[in-house]
Amino acid sequence: MPFLEAIRLALGTIRVQKLKSFFTLIGVTISVMFLIAVVSIVQGMSRYVEEDFAGKFLGVNTFNLRRFPDIQNDVTEAQWRQWQRRPRITIDDAMAVREALPTDARWAMHDLMWTDAGSAYAQGGPQILAEAATPEFFLIKDLALAQGRPFNEQEDAVGSPVIVIGQEVAERYFPNLDPIGREIRVHKFPFTVIGVLEKQGTVFGLSLDRQVIAPFHSEMSRLTHARNNLYGVAVQAPTPGAFNGLHEIVRELMRKRHKLRPAQEDDFVLESSESALGEWQTIKKYMVLAGTVLPAIGLVVGAIVIMNIMLVAVAERTREIGIRKSLGARRRDILAQFLVESATLSSVGALIGVGLGIALSQLVAALSPLPAAVAPWSIALAVAIGAGVGVVAGAYPASRAARLDPILAMRSE
Repeated sequence: MPFLEAIRLALGTIRVQKLKSFFTLIGVTISVMFLIAVVSIVQGMSRYVEEDFAGKFLGVNTFNLRRFPDIQNDVTEAQWRQWQRRPRITIDDAMAVREALPTDARWAMHDLMWTDAGSAYAQGGPQILAEAATPEFFLIKDLALAQGRPFNEQEDAVGSPVIVIGQEVAERYFPNLDPIGREIRVHKFPFTVIGVLEKQGTVFGLSLDRQVIAPFHSEMSRLTHARNNLYGVAVQAPTPGAFNGLHEIVRELMRKRHKLRPAQEDDFVLESSESALGEWQTIKKYMVLAGTVLPAIGLVVGAIVIMNIMLVAVAERTREIGIRKSLGARRRDILAQFLVESATLSSVGALIGVGLGIALSQLVAALSPLPAAVAPWSIALAVAIGAGVGVVAGAYPASRAARLDPILAMRSE
């Protein structure tokens, strides 16, 4: 029997025997649905964490010199106390790093704190993230502006009271007004707005549109106490290939400045997206594993159902098999017919499951903060698994049908 004809017969069986087909497909459909949904959510979270979170907080091809990690996982009290005993990262450390870097590398000092703000047009409201930074901070963090401009080297050098604000700050403190050229007070210090950042969105519930950035040598660093302890020094490599070299330059420099012996551990951290998200990669592997193993249990149940249904189909169609054999059908023709029918049934269930899984993942993304991104490989895998389950489940019934004696089969009622 031609392959396409076998598929046509299988689809005809699904159409005629709707209830039986429903119970045949349900196990595979549900398993594939959850496989697609779980993998889509994990894929979406991975993209969110690795691109949005790491990119916005840490930067691309960037590492940050800090006293202790900004992104922390399962920190014990003893570990926290040890970190508190570490020497602070100072402006002198930052200047030494700049001197040690090649000319094509980017560098920025950075400090921050949460504080209040106000303007002549609005008072009160949620706290804002006040940041003091050197000019290249905008390039390192890829911060584009919707209005105005960032501050420059000269304004930073003289400590000009200028500031770049986020979209939410602009809307809150300058309602229905153009904020450029107007004054905003951060804590008690007045600054003139020269730029408004493009909308940044949120990361894990933290609004990045509530930040304001002023020159490092302005009064902002006095507010954040940067002169005593920097939040960090950001270093960006010009290319991915130059990253490890810059990392080692800064590490060796800081070890010398802190007078660490070869056997002593670093008393600082050079935090990059890889180091910060190392634990996330482990969690991601386990989530993907769980998302594939758990539906596999459902596929086993689905395979058993398909095998039983196909055995019933062989019993019901014994006379048909005998007639086909008497007309010249070979064993392999009967075997192929039932294998294709079983694989088609299972593949249809998998395709329905793919559609439902995509819909479920989008529903979860719409009703919860969990992002979702459908991975093309998961769709291909789901369809392949569906067809494979059908072939495996139909092997025994098809073999049984192929071995039937045509004379005895034609006498069957």
